[in-house]
Amino acid sequence: MPGNGLWRTKSIEQSIADTDEPGTKLRRNLGAWDLTVFGVAVVIGAGIFTLTARTAGDFAGPSVSLAFVFAAIACALAALCYAEFASTVPVAGSAYTFSYATFGEFMAWIIGWDLILELAVGAAAVSKGWSAYLETVLSYIFGKGTKTTFEIGPVPVDWGALLVVLVLATLLAVGTKLSSRFSMVITGIKVAVVLFVIVLGIFYIKGSNYTPFVPDAQPAGESAATGVDQSLFSLVAGGGSSAFGVFGLLAAASLVFFAFIGFDIVATTAEETRNPQKAVPRGIFGSLAIVTVLYVAVSLVVVGMVNYKDLATSAGDGGKKTLASAFAANGVDWAANIISVGALAGLTTVVMVLMLGQIRIIFAMSRDGLMPRGLAKTGENGTPKRATIVVGSLVAVAATFFPADKLEEMVNVGTLFAFVLVSAGVLVLRKTRPDLPRAFRVPWVPVIPILAIIACVWLMLNLTVLTWLRFLAWMALGVVIYFAYSRRNSLLGKQNKGEVPTSVSD
Repeated sequence: MPGNGLWRTKSIEQSIADTDEPGTKLRRNLGAWDLTVFGVAVVIGAGIFTLTARTAGDFAGPSVSLAFVFAAIACALAALCYAEFASTVPVAGSAYTFSYATFGEFMAWIIGWDLILELAVGAAAVSKGWSAYLETVLSYIFGKGTKTTFEIGPVPVDWGALLVVLVLATLLAVGTKLSSRFSMVITGIKVAVVLFVIVLGIFYIKGSNYTPFVPDAQPAGESAATGVDQSLFSLVAGGGSSAFGVFGLLAAASLVFFAFIGFDIVATTAEETRNPQKAVPRGIFGSLAIVTVLYVAVSLVVVGMVNYKDLATSAGDGGKKTLASAFAANGVDWAANIISVGALAGLTTVVMVLMLGQIRIIFAMSRDGLMPRGLAKTGENGTPKRATIVVGSLVAVAATFFPADKLEEMVNVGTLFAFVLVSAGVLVLRKTRPDLPRAFRVPWVPVIPILAIIACVWLMLNLTVLTWLRFLAWMALGVVIYFAYSRRNSLLGKQNKGEVPTSVSD
């Protein structure tokens, strides 16, 4: 039964019925292959092209491959829970919609606000990385000195990031199927580049670079992550820093988790899928399996090619190291150029699918009245154009004018929090609605959901103290907005009071 106030829940039947509401109906034209492509498209990007080398150099050393395995295990546990929910409740909104049905409106708002942190901030952060790679590629064509940024007075302007956001927002507004076809082509290019990295890199591996596999912990000092910049677990457990050693490996797992963000976005497209009960679980597990194998293989190759110390941010020119850095260090500059082009293609689809997920979250929240209802209106092609314009504009502003430092960790904490709630939601729904038909069921309940919660909380604890402080500030802002606007305009709240719901604006 729906509750009142903060804990009123929206029934699953009502959520499914809302998908047929005139004016806010999405077109169902996606299959399992489309969802797998979306998953691989968003996951293979910033993590594999930028995080792998830098995490090895600054935190884990050769054991960075173990960090990817630890992060993948946490993702796999959460993926099982997402698959059950998405196949049972094939509605746009993913964790937001699931939370509305299990924990009530307030927690649904909190997770929706949290997903904005994951998806919009993530899209802005990756757009900055795309711009940096565009600058590298343009330098091959027009020579060194080509820049994708300029300054207007004291304000830096990143026109490269602005360009990619505007183009991709336009594609998303035109239609999801077209976006899927575009994504398929670009994803094929970047997977080919990743396989190229693995095959060619094997010939440059030196066994000595794998020793020590887990380097000794670095003492606290100027070059170590200390204070608010060290992991929360390291600080509480009395570790001097979270650079290398066991604390470094755990911190690395939390950091490379950023590389796996995206498989959950597959769940946000459930409402646009022809057979969501079968296609969504296949899309989630297929994309996660593919990228895990590729990540572990690439990380083993990279640390085998170059000593991990040469991949540190402080090494050489002081810039952040990438996959291209490992090949350049071995004198294979032509391969470094190919990797830069592949990274540019790879990051393109990451930005697009992150924006797609964000638009669907805003769409779902607007349809429920927690955000302005007009944002839920769909056009003739079945896409929420107003929500697309709003999300595209916000991401464009953030990517164009704001620095990207520390954004990866901000995205991580938000995603892990969503995973915790979804995993807990499976336990709640099994008890409150055992009658629901479930095309996919999480095995070994309650063991798997509990393990998923523990794994995600563990990774959260290994993020930095500063990241936690920023996350709590973001959540506090969300609470203020809920009580100031969303609670009073909730469609479910108005229906409970017998009021006539506000229609979607024309």
